[in-house]
Amino acid sequence: MGIQPDHWICHMATSTGMIEPFWPQQVRHNAQGEKAISYGLSSYGYDIRVADEFKVFTNMHSTVVDPKNFDEKAFFDITADYCIIPPNSFALARSVEYFRIPRDILTICLGKSTYARCGIIVNVTPFEPEWEGFVTLEISNTTPLPAKIYANEGIAQVIFLRSEEACEISYADRNGKYMKQRGIVASTV
Repeated sequence: MGIQPDHWICHMATSTGMIEPFWPQQVRHNAQGEKAISYGLSSYGYDIRVADEFKVFTNMHSTVVDPKNFDEKAFFDITADYCIIPPNSFALARSVEYFRIPRDILTICLGKSTYARCGIIVNVTPFEPEWEGFVTLEISNTTPLPAKIYANEGIAQVIFLRSEEACEISYADRNGKYMKQRGIVASTV
């Protein structure tokens, strides 16, 4: 039968630093004892938190969103306990957790149902084998109303897919452009 997924993730996180900081159980209350959007180890994955740094999309400067020539004036920065995303807009943020993905692992990251049921969609690309860094999160408000995102609470779930053998060429081998990212990283080519 082998090691259960939650035990394997816990072992990898604590022995190799795969996830830092790491919570070996679901956390459902904040430091003040109030209910929080959960984060920490789950049955088959890990629920990550969103940090208190946000880049909120704005049309104030009428810039064009161009992934090949991204203009930082398309965003304004916020550092706060929560972020209000305007209607039909989005924000970039980063995870609280820093990841070091092993060579035989690929992850898929999906938004938490608490936000999805409010029309808030979290988009994250897969964490490739041997990628490491803070996760840049794209948080879309698909509603016609402002949406509130809580810093230092759960935002998305990472699902770990383990291969029977390590990949031939990893993200580190390719010198991937988003390797070891520290802050919120916008589109680069």
